Amino acid sequence: MKIGDLDFGREPLFLAPMEDVTDVSFRVLCKEQGAAMVYTEFVPSDGLIRDADKAIAKMRTLPEEAPVGIQIYGHIPESMVEAARMADRAAEIAGGHGADIIDINFGCPVSKIAGRGAGSGMMREPDKMVAITKAVVEAVGKPVTVKTRLGWDENSKIIPELAERLQDVGIQALTIHGRTRQQMYKGSADWTLIGEVKNNPRIHIPIIGNGDITDGPKAREAFDRYGVDAIMIGRASFGHPWVFREIRHYLDTGEQLPPLPVKDRVALAKRHLDLSLLYKGEKRGIFEMRRHLSCYFKGLPDFKLTRMRLVTSLDPAEIHSILDSIALQYADVPLESSNVYDI
Repeated sequence: MKIGDLDFGREPLFLAPMEDVTDVSFRVLCKEQGAAMVYTEFVPSDGLIRDADKAIAKMRTLPEEAPVGIQIYGHIPESMVEAARMADRAAEIAGGHGADIIDINFGCPVSKIAGRGAGSGMMREPDKMVAITKAVVEAVGKPVTVKTRLGWDENSKIIPELAERLQDVGIQALTIHGRTRQQMYKGSADWTLIGEVKNNPRIHIPIIGNGDITDGPKAREAFDRYGVDAIMIGRASFGHPWVFREIRHYLDTGEQLPPLPVKDRVALAKRHLDLSLLYKGEKRGIFEMRRHLSCYFKGLPDFKLTRMRLVTSLDPAEIHSILDSIALQYADVPLESSNVYDI
C-alpha cells in the first residue's frame, strides 16, 4: 500500500492521532512495536498561525518515528491553508524530522472541536469540507490525507459520496472511522460503509479503516471482508503499545501471541518513561506519563494502592523502583487475554 511515494507494504497498521496520547514518546514506542506509520496529536490551525508555542511544539517529530503524519484541524479555510503550509515546513519551524504526510482532521467528535464546526463538525458542511481540502492540497507539496467519520448522525451517513469528492480534489488516502459524530465512541463501529467506499470502482486511493480493532482476528476480518488497504488503531493502543506487534504477528502467521508477561509490560513502561523524560524533561515528562503508566497494568488484581504510587511520585528513580516491584509481585499472575483493556 502506498501514499504518494511512501510504500508501507501489505496490510500495514497505523497509529491513530489521539490528543494527549500520541506525543513523541508514545509514537516512538509504537513505531518500535510495529506501527507502520504514526500521527501527531491534533494541531490547531488557529494556534499555529498565532505562533502558539504549544501548537508549534506538537509539530516536532523525530527521524526514528518516520514516516509520520502531522494532523491539523480547524474550520476557517484561510487558517487551515496557512497551517498546512507551516506543517509542510515543520522541520524548519519546529525542528526535527518534519512531516511525511499532512492529515486533515475531519473526524474528532468532542464538543469543543466539533461544536464549533471543526473536526467531525465539518460533516454538516460537506461543501466547505471539500473546499478546505482542495485549498490545502493546492497549498502544499507533501501528500494530503483526510480522517473522517461516516457522517454527522444516523440520518446523514454521507461518506460514500464524500469519499469520491475528497478524492477528486486530490487527497492521497482516506481514513474512515466507522461511527457517526453523534455516536462519539459508543456502540460498535460499522465497517459496512467503509467496505462500500473501498469497493466503489471509482475509488482509487487507499482506504484506511478505523474503529474497534483490538486484536489479530478482528484485523484479519477487516482486511479480508472489507478490503481496506490499511488499519488505523487508536484506543486499543493506549496502555498497550504492543498491540501492533500482536496484530502484525497474527496477520503474518495466523497465530495469536500469548499474553505479554507483566515483566515485559514493566520493561515497556520503563522504556516509555525514559523516552518521556528524554524528550520533555523530568517535570513535564513525569506529569504527562501519569495518564499512561497505570494503564499498562490494567486488569491486575489488588493494584489500586500501587497505581496511586505510580501516578503521584515525582521521582524517576522511585517510579523505576515501583515498576520493578510490580514485576516481582505479579510475576506469576496469569493473564487471560493479551488485551485486557476496555476501549
